[in-house]
Amino acid sequence: MPKIVIIGSGFGGLTAIKTLRKMGCQDAITLISPRPALFYFSSLIWVPAGLRTEEDLTIPLDTFFKRHNVDYHQGTVTGLDPESRHVETDHGIVTFDSLIIASGGRFIKKLPGIQHIYTPCEGYPPTKAYSDRLSKLEGGTLAFGFGGNPKEPTAMRGGPIFEFLFGIDTLLRQQKRRDKFDLVFFSPAPEPGKRLGANAVKALLNEMKKSNIQTRLGHKMKGFTENSVQTEGGDFQSDLTLFMPGMTGPAWADKSGLALSEGGLFKGDAQCRVLGFKGIYVVGDSGSLPGPNWMPKQAHMADLQAETAAKNLLTEQNGQVAELGFKTELICIVDTLDKGMLIYRSAKRTILMPKLRLFNWAKRFFEWYYLRDYR
Repeated sequence: MPKIVIIGSGFGGLTAIKTLRKMGCQDAITLISPRPALFYFSSLIWVPAGLRTEEDLTIPLDTFFKRHNVDYHQGTVTGLDPESRHVETDHGIVTFDSLIIASGGRFIKKLPGIQHIYTPCEGYPPTKAYSDRLSKLEGGTLAFGFGGNPKEPTAMRGGPIFEFLFGIDTLLRQQKRRDKFDLVFFSPAPEPGKRLGANAVKALLNEMKKSNIQTRLGHKMKGFTENSVQTEGGDFQSDLTLFMPGMTGPAWADKSGLALSEGGLFKGDAQCRVLGFKGIYVVGDSGSLPGPNWMPKQAHMADLQAETAAKNLLTEQNGQVAELGFKTELICIVDTLDKGMLIYRSAKRTILMPKLRLFNWAKRFFEWYYLRDYR
């Protein structure tokens, strides 16, 4: 019986498992990750307001693995040999016949002084540490920004920063201390969030203006200090900085024997196949896959790619030519803690809907709906 191995217990990896079993696959499946849990990064935006805890966002997967007959290998991947078909981990070697890489990427932490900033999508600890510091501040300047990977334009994640920015603006107003803080949004891009669409960029910047949020745009980043952000357009004060750097591939990518893009991600085709190797696929943040320049790095996109990879994997195993391409779609609710702005983009249309309480409720409902399969 063929053995399928999946690297990563995030959105893409788990969707691949569900798709394989839904398609009737009875093959042995092994999942490799450091811990048997799904962490729901999408709701980290509610941590500063005390609406979510680490326990709320960490979903143990023992029941899910048992229900889908998945063998779990606890370990951190350290390398890969695609010729001998095995994955190297700090807890041993795992062999495979087919492989889906859904390990996620990592943030580029090269700017001088980057140890002084908080990167929320690295998990709960930095988000909670930021929240604790914010709660103790009596006033000052709060800076929010994101960067990119100049060698991989799609390898960025700016959406959460917009949500933290607007959410903390709302939180401070609810606490009746907004007047004690200056909020600054910064980005080296002159039109940050452009992949959301030109109208979305205008709407986001207009919301910042209405909320008295300053902007520093279009200047290359130089670094950070404990109390400032440094750019080629000048430095500015920041008592607390939330920053999302650009992304690259996992730490073990260089030891994988697989083709990498210039930006350090695994190179794949429109069917999510890693170039040059049969039966090896990549989905989500760790992949450099063909698509429009607005193709997002978000959970929804990882899910769409994982479904495609799983179906093509089974097609190949049956001796047929795998030709299914993944759908490119951006769905985002920019949450502001009490309302939300809906942004949708596909090859055919772009939809932008203004801030409504309904979309805040919708985002909370979707969290419950999405996680019900794993609880």
